[in-house]
Amino acid sequence: MMGTSLGDLLDGVATVVDPNSPALIHNDRTITWGQFDKRTNNLANAILKRGVDYNDKAAVYMRNCSEYSEAVAAAFKSRTVHLNVNFRYTAEELTYIFDNSDAVVIFFSSEFAGQMTALKDKLPKVKLFIEVTPLGAQPLFDGALSHEDLVNEGDGAPLAIERSGDDLFFLYTGGTTGMPKAVMWPHETFRSLGIAGAALLGKDMSTLASTLATVKAEPSVVRMLPACPLMHGTGLFTSLSVLFAGGAVVTMDAEQGLDTADLWRTVVKHGVNTMAIVGDAFGKPLLKELEENPGKYNLDHMAAITSSGVMWSREVKLGLLKHMPNVILNDSFGASEAVGFGASVMANGMETTTAKFAIGDNCKVFTEDDREVMPGSGEPGYIARGGHIPLGYFKDEEKSAKTFKTINGERYSIPGDWCTVEADGTLTLLGRGSVCINSAGEKIYPEEVEEVIKSIDGIRDALVVGVPDDKWGNAVIAVIEGDEKPADELKRLIKLHLASYKVPKKFLFKDTLGRAPNGKADYKTITAYAKKILGIAG
Repeated sequence: MMGTSLGDLLDGVATVVDPNSPALIHNDRTITWGQFDKRTNNLANAILKRGVDYNDKAAVYMRNCSEYSEAVAAAFKSRTVHLNVNFRYTAEELTYIFDNSDAVVIFFSSEFAGQMTALKDKLPKVKLFIEVTPLGAQPLFDGALSHEDLVNEGDGAPLAIERSGDDLFFLYTGGTTGMPKAVMWPHETFRSLGIAGAALLGKDMSTLASTLATVKAEPSVVRMLPACPLMHGTGLFTSLSVLFAGGAVVTMDAEQGLDTADLWRTVVKHGVNTMAIVGDAFGKPLLKELEENPGKYNLDHMAAITSSGVMWSREVKLGLLKHMPNVILNDSFGASEAVGFGASVMANGMETTTAKFAIGDNCKVFTEDDREVMPGSGEPGYIARGGHIPLGYFKDEEKSAKTFKTINGERYSIPGDWCTVEADGTLTLLGRGSVCINSAGEKIYPEEVEEVIKSIDGIRDALVVGVPDDKWGNAVIAVIEGDEKPADELKRLIKLHLASYKVPKKFLFKDTLGRAPNGKADYKTITAYAKKILGIAG
């Protein structure tokens, strides 16, 4: 395939943008494009000098901050493979992901120095621990190098290195068994996703030279704030797209979760004009803050909000438009395994229906026996995307074969999202066929949680489902067969093995879960039961 490396693209953008324009903004600190280029060159050189090699894996374990983007850029420039780490993971989950990925480098913030200290002896493959500390502070982790020291180690010159569009980065996502899987994205495949969209706007970005000419002729004025974590695909992909166009990524402290008042203050303070969110899980609280404080925030400069990953309802979109009449709301239907399945755009005077999307290029809908679904038939099917898609899952050929299938001679990415095709060719999204639960932007796979619950003394069986919830989008509910136990005790035991966001919000007890003779669960019936007990309509 070859093509263009994302490291080469970042190098090139730095030569055509104003070096004094902002690249990264966090709180009161701005890193200009000139600084960003030199700092990431130094960081890439520093890890290569210390024995890291081509295709070695570099894990990024931190919340949103400027250093997150610097670590990603350094991985691209050094030809190491970036991989994201969910900062909510427990020690057990962290050990798995570092081992599964063959991580050689771990970038982490001081906030997680304690977790890294506890895990150090379990990570024999790791050569470098690089800690992001508060400015001027020394690393807390014994043996860690300072991120700030490394970005200032050298003259900032570009690396004398030959890169390839076949270079990889990983995006870890949950699997049907609950264990994270690394989606392998070639650099050129990711870069190519924006080429068709640019062509529709009359811009040629088919080559590195034409891309840089476009960026030079039309300097980006985008200041984008990823309200969602950079360690998720929505946050990472949108922030990278902004940097590749020479714009600026604005981040904010979020140790206590989503602080909507602080977010809107940040938008106003730094002139943020574009934002990335994850559906109603973010949209509802953001709208609530605006409604409770009318006129408090001047958002006339806001131009666009992009969402992906979770349902974004028409009602919430309409509410946001009342406070930001000039904004365009881009609802993207995609997954870690592919983007561009569908799109829904809403603005004043352009209303759309919840979960209805215009089908993307190179996309088709198939039935379980691989027949193409005809528009207007009412027949449900799974969405499939051809063209620019990942190679598969790292170390999982079986799952790769199921998700990345060849149908009628064309290779498709099929994450498992089901929909119907309307007569006008638009898609109505039905949901993930694997009963994955999306809760506040996090993917939660029932089987993983069920297995932990079933390991508790006195529990015979357990099924985990998601039910509608105003705060979480979907709340995780466990329906249990066995001895009744206090909810606090169950939560404590589950948290020993799983991240807190996977722990059920409520526990219901039932005499029997009604499994079929072959052991298969009836999730539909259990979900209806949970809704009835909890008094949820529908």
